[in-house]
Amino acid sequence: MNLKYLAILVVILVIIGAAVFLMGPRGGEETTTQQGTTTKEGIVLKIITRHASEIQEITRERFLKTDIAKKYKIVDLQFYSPHVALWRDTILKQEPDVAWGGGPALFNELVRQDLLAPITDPDTLKVVESLPDNIGGSEIKHYENGKLMWVAAAISSFGFSVNEPLLEKYGLPEPKSWKDLASPDMAKILPKPAISYARALTSTSHTRIYQIILQKYGWEEGWEILARMAANGRPYGGSVEALTAVETGETPIGIMIDFYGYGAQIEFPGLKYILPFNESIVNGDPIALLKTSKHPEAAQAFIGWVLSIEGQKIWLNKKINRMPVREDEFDAPEGKARTDLKRAYEETVNNIGIPFDEKLATEILFSLKYYFDSVYCDPHDQLVRTWTKLVKALKAGKITQEQFEEFSKRLGEPLTWTENGKQVTFTLEYAKSINEKLRDTVFANKMQKIWRQAAVERYEKLYNEIPDP
Repeated sequence: MNLKYLAILVVILVIIGAAVFLMGPRGGEETTTQQGTTTKEGIVLKIITRHASEIQEITRERFLKTDIAKKYKIVDLQFYSPHVALWRDTILKQEPDVAWGGGPALFNELVRQDLLAPITDPDTLKVVESLPDNIGGSEIKHYENGKLMWVAAAISSFGFSVNEPLLEKYGLPEPKSWKDLASPDMAKILPKPAISYARALTSTSHTRIYQIILQKYGWEEGWEILARMAANGRPYGGSVEALTAVETGETPIGIMIDFYGYGAQIEFPGLKYILPFNESIVNGDPIALLKTSKHPEAAQAFIGWVLSIEGQKIWLNKKINRMPVREDEFDAPEGKARTDLKRAYEETVNNIGIPFDEKLATEILFSLKYYFDSVYCDPHDQLVRTWTKLVKALKAGKITQEQFEEFSKRLGEPLTWTENGKQVTFTLEYAKSINEKLRDTVFANKMQKIWRQAAVERYEKLYNEIPDP
């Protein structure tokens, strides 16, 4: 009998609970959901970002304690961190308020897609006015038709980190330039990779490095250098994985954005970040207001805080190690304590990087990404096999230095293939002409298949031509 009464009681409680659930909240109270950005207490600001979780956590902790958060009734920050290829879809679906981090090319693409709204709040613009228009020749504020569309919240450089004990162990020279990474000296330990790098389709920062090399050395020589660098190393799934490879000793060298290098220097003795002299650029890392924002006033207040003396302190945290966009941040107590970061800032600004054409970088962005991955990453084993044989043939005296240079040129020069009965070469103009078409998945898949096949055929042909060591 007791079990019978217990069963009846359970049924009654379930019915009551269901009724309460179906009635919903009382008196039209607002509730927090994944779709909503407003609660009874205030606003949940939504931010789409490429920044790491440490930056997200520290920002949330500090900002929510500010008077600005209280004034605009911002009670929480909700971050979205999708793959860069999914930004547009995420913005349209989740309707975030702010876009933060990811580099100029990504934000210029958001401008092109008409996803950004101009920053118009007077208080925010006042903070922006205190920032330089450019640093080291790079754009810090981006305008369209006289309207401010994005502003850099931090700056970065690009270089590589070296694991000094491993360089010594393998007898490898310390690289000073991008060209050094393409040297046959780095092939010494193949098939073990000497360099870690990321696939272009998975890393905006590594793509920026490939763009720098192409603009520094020119289209033809740039691809030749990238081919040999790729052969000397190994592609990884992302920039974090490439960093980890250097930290764990899987590779003695890794290309990377500066704050990864500075952080690794602090955490791992023996690691050193190298900024190649006159071969890098200053990159302004943007923050912007999105057209999808339901709270543009609060969103712009957050942007203003990020750009303020107080907000810029987040970059100085030893878990982050980024260079603030404000040089006067180093005059604040927290800034004075980071003499290492101040030195890095001065070195970066005074490095006088290469003249960098941001418009050109955007015009070939997708072409570069798909071509790099299809030609150097997908058939990587074949690339390494051919390069290894070439280097060994040189060392064994089977070919002259002149022959080596000729083979090296043919290894990396832009591919030529047959399409619709005509020969097509991956020239700069061709890359521009198909860049927008590569947004279409079907077309992108078609080109990847063509490039992969052409690359494999080239590597096999060269392998057979190179004398056996």
